[in-house]
Amino acid sequence: MHFDALLLSRLQFAFTIAFHIIFPSFTIGLASFLAVLEGLWLATRNEAFKVLYLFWVKIFAISFGMGVVTGVVMSYEIGTNWSVYATLVAPVIGPLLAFEVLAAFFLEASFLGVMLFGWKKVGPRLHFAATCLVALGTLISAFWIISANSWMQDPSGYVRMADGTLRATDWGQVIFSPTFPVRFGHMVLAAYLTTALVVGAASAWRLLKDHEEDESCLALKMAIGMFAIVAPLQLLVGDASGKEVLRVQPAKLAAIEAFWDTRRAEAFHVVAWPDEATETNRWEVAIPKLGSLITAGRVDAEIKGLKDFAPADRPPVAVVFWAFRVMVGLGLGMIGLGAWGAFRVWRGGLPDDRWLLRACVAMGPAGFISVVAGWTVAEVGRQPFVVYGVLRTAEAVSPVTTGEVSVSLIAFMAIYALIFGFGALYILRLMAAGPLAGAEAPVPAMPRPPGYALAAAPVEPEERS
Repeated sequence: MHFDALLLSRLQFAFTIAFHIIFPSFTIGLASFLAVLEGLWLATRNEAFKVLYLFWVKIFAISFGMGVVTGVVMSYEIGTNWSVYATLVAPVIGPLLAFEVLAAFFLEASFLGVMLFGWKKVGPRLHFAATCLVALGTLISAFWIISANSWMQDPSGYVRMADGTLRATDWGQVIFSPTFPVRFGHMVLAAYLTTALVVGAASAWRLLKDHEEDESCLALKMAIGMFAIVAPLQLLVGDASGKEVLRVQPAKLAAIEAFWDTRRAEAFHVVAWPDEATETNRWEVAIPKLGSLITAGRVDAEIKGLKDFAPADRPPVAVVFWAFRVMVGLGLGMIGLGAWGAFRVWRGGLPDDRWLLRACVAMGPAGFISVVAGWTVAEVGRQPFVVYGVLRTAEAVSPVTTGEVSVSLIAFMAIYALIFGFGALYILRLMAAGPLAGAEAPVPAMPRPPGYALAAAPVEPEERS
């Protein structure tokens, strides 16, 4: 493998985006979880919801900050390492990213201050509104980012000018490209699953230490309810997304399934060892006819193989093939964990089932791993194009030297490991301490009935007469 400036730039962007995506995938779901907690507290006045809110909002603040920092780095990186891409595609992609900043990030940042520091300064309903607006902001942010990426996966509504730049001719088609709805749903559900698994793992850890900690038991039940519902739904949405891939990026689909020859009633390769040099699988465990059924919805469907595409137009097969199986395998594990947890909640005795608690702790990182694996499938599978069928990755890189990219890559890896390693460690320590460690934090005053202050005022003996 020759480490030239192109490959190193790809590795650097892959490193930074993989590191960045773990934070938005957590904060999107966590913001909605916080809104639910505060809403339930206002509706029921159950102190457990308040305690859980105060605990998880601290973790949200740290994760949100780290996500912002890693996102800013990526913006600069597009200009330094992918300047040709930025020049040619900016008239289309630029406004989408600007909308993400103006409509989403500003909304999040503005009300985040009220959410974090407004407990004693605003009323409880206004504070709840701020929490909901922060949650909405995270979803809007995901909307614009997925919109931009979906257009790169399946570009439409544009024209190529004489100088090579791309110009939008129909913003409706650009924003709502054909693959966008299912990809947006897939990402949001992934974020909710990621958050549910983290909340479940942290709560299960606390219950292993103290099975009578009611707040952690409540949080675990809420987490189990979330991934018991969302994990099967994600499987259906993922299947719909796969059928969109078959339609718009058949080479990616062939790489995902390691299909080399075009044939009908294709088998499903459970595991295999793809060999690009010989254009075969060295070994494989396959289920006959299931490949066509899963990918196209019919047993007799014809699936195009990788040999029908020029070698220069094929994505790296082994990376895409195994990343997809990591994502699906963990997804099936989430479905199983959700069914197991739901059964224990129904039958009772959840805090005493130590095997289930250990399984919840073990599955805590599964959401992050699945998200990174899914994005690996999406982005590596799109190669050798940065804008599919329009602009090749090799044509989009900046005129930088191998040495320059090497230095920045090493610097990024060292700084990220140091700063964000400490941040992740601090978050883990907060989770290990549990929700009761923050129970003494200030809370917004609950609404009082009219005349409450007058009725509660001390009355002197002479006033009683």
